[in-house]
Amino acid sequence: MAKKRFSPEQIITHLRQVEILLSQGKTAIVACRQLGVTEQTYYRWRKEFGGMEVAQLRRLKDLEQENGRLKRVVADQALDIAILKEAARSNS
Repeated sequence: MAKKRFSPEQIITHLRQVEILLSQGKTAIVACRQLGVTEQTYYRWRKEFGGMEVAQLRRLKDLEQENGRLKRVVADQALDIAILKEAARSNS
């Protein structure tokens, strides 16, 4: 059986729906069944995305992308510095 993939926005929507169902007195198992996910998946999503709004999630994704880009820049600069130091040693 193929794995279902949900976007982070869909996950947050599902978490909100489970919260509504839980407030109506349903159990977590019943709420998860209605959404078509396992209870384990629900708890994993809640741990990762719990209490987050869609706007916060988008901001988090943007910051993670920027952080990755900055790490690549630092790695490139460290490599350039190492090459220059090696070149300076061989010229001495």
